[in-house]
Amino acid sequence: MHKLAEIVEFADLMDKPKKKRAAAQLKDEITAYKRRRILEEASHFFFANGYEATTLDSVAEQLNVTKPFIYSYYKNKGELLYEICQTGIQLSLTALEEALSVEGSATEQLKIVVERVARIIIENQRYVTVYLREEKSLLPEDARRIRDLRHTFDTKLAALLEKGKRSGEFDVAAPSRTAIWVSGLLSWIALWYHDGGRWSATEVVMDAITMVQKMVQPAGGAHV
Repeated sequence: MHKLAEIVEFADLMDKPKKKRAAAQLKDEITAYKRRRILEEASHFFFANGYEATTLDSVAEQLNVTKPFIYSYYKNKGELLYEICQTGIQLSLTALEEALSVEGSATEQLKIVVERVARIIIENQRYVTVYLREEKSLLPEDARRIRDLRHTFDTKLAALLEKGKRSGEFDVAAPSRTAIWVSGLLSWIALWYHDGGRWSATEVVMDAITMVQKMVQPAGGAHV
């Protein structure tokens, strides 16, 4: 029995770090969930009423929590706006980098980029629209950080267009300017797409791919 007790005690000691890690992971997941719920409600208010007309009191009331509860996760309304505004470009940049890591031609990679980014913009339409409307309301340093992310996206996209130009797949006089046109075309989806409207999300994504291909491919080039 003494030996068995030692084994059980040893097993408990070995198990404690695992339990601590599991508890820490659960705490992080709960925190992330609460932050996400606050962000979702704030984005609804910013989208419907505008940033200036939205108060944290209204967000707290909608969530059935106190305003101090919100302050325990976000320091102010401006931080909420920044988190909402950076979501679309951060996800788009990640999608671009993942597409560039896929083996394939520039044409194939560009198609993946456009498809994934168009879907991100549709799925995060409210967030992207808030950014397009409320960029002026961001703190200068927050606006600069988002512009830096957009510049990184455009620079990486221009490098892909340059790759396609060198291989003869694309006919673009200025890859850097073309990258900005492509980014603008995709961002614009957020302002006119309507879920359940005339065109489905899939139709819009496929149209975006076709439009971008027409922008970059040589005359008579076949769509992939």
